[in-house]
Amino acid sequence: MAVFVALGAFLMTLAGGWTAQRVTDRRHLVLGLAGGLMLGVVGLDLLPEALEAAGDEVFGVPEALLLFVAGFLLAHLVERLLAARRAAHGADEHARAPEVGLTAAAAMVGHSAMDGVAIGAAFQVGGGMGAAVAMAVIAHDFADGFNTYTLTSLYGNARRRAVAMLVADACAPVLGAASTLFLTIPEQALGAYLGLFGGVLLYLAAAEILPEAHHEHPARSTLLCTTAGAAFIWLVVGIAE
Repeated sequence: MAVFVALGAFLMTLAGGWTAQRVTDRRHLVLGLAGGLMLGVVGLDLLPEALEAAGDEVFGVPEALLLFVAGFLLAHLVERLLAARRAAHGADEHARAPEVGLTAAAAMVGHSAMDGVAIGAAFQVGGGMGAAVAMAVIAHDFADGFNTYTLTSLYGNARRRAVAMLVADACAPVLGAASTLFLTIPEQALGAYLGLFGGVLLYLAAAEILPEAHHEHPARSTLLCTTAGAAFIWLVVGIAE
């Protein structure tokens, strides 16, 4: 049952990526919306779940928040190292490295796989719980597909790579749900992963996506798209609760 329900997440993810492809003539609006969606996912979805799942504290700070900061710094470090390597080979230091986009998209795929695991685990508890979790996952997988395609293409990767990452992201919830037939992921490990992943996403949104959106076309409509993206995630989280 869980695998069958996860097919809904598969279709919704593809719908999000298809939408991102179709609005290339409004690139600044796409980037503004993607930044808002990522901000909403991190602040309203990932972090609360991470804090609930990884409840231990280290020197008075929740473990999930420490990993959140670590994820932010890790993304910054990886980008700087790649920029330095490009500069050493005579390339523009400020040019975006395709590897960053692929790495970010791979992280989105991992997150989608965890969504599938959540669906499978919820159905192990009961049909009602499984339906509630599945609704939440399916609703926000549109944003996941949108962000996966946008992140991959923003960093200069060819369209075929962006589409490949989108398809991988769409398949991930189905595979994640199927994996629960054979294994169970400890809740604390899941919380730690969500905290780290949240930090990476916030860095990409704040340091890359939003500045690019407003630099290219600093219009009020871009800001409205960013706000709408965050509000959409708030709506999804509220309905799921």
